Amino acid sequence: MNQDTFNMEVRKFLKVVGVTSQREIEAAVDRAIQSGRIKGNETLSAKVVLTIDSVDLKHEITGDIELE
Repeated sequence: MNQDTFNMEVRKFLKVVGVTSQREIEAAVDRAIQSGRIKGNETLSAKVVLTIDSVDLKHEITGDIELE
């Protein structure tokens, strides 16, 4: 395994995950506010599950997203 290549590929993957996840979260929150499902001053509980089946990886990250 080439450690430099591996490191760059992981970073590229995580950048895509971060950018697309932020867009999806923002869009979902906007829709929920527009529909009246939330008011926009809540704290949202979030969870991300990262899996890579071929190396038996399942990693969960939980946290809160404050809207105000």
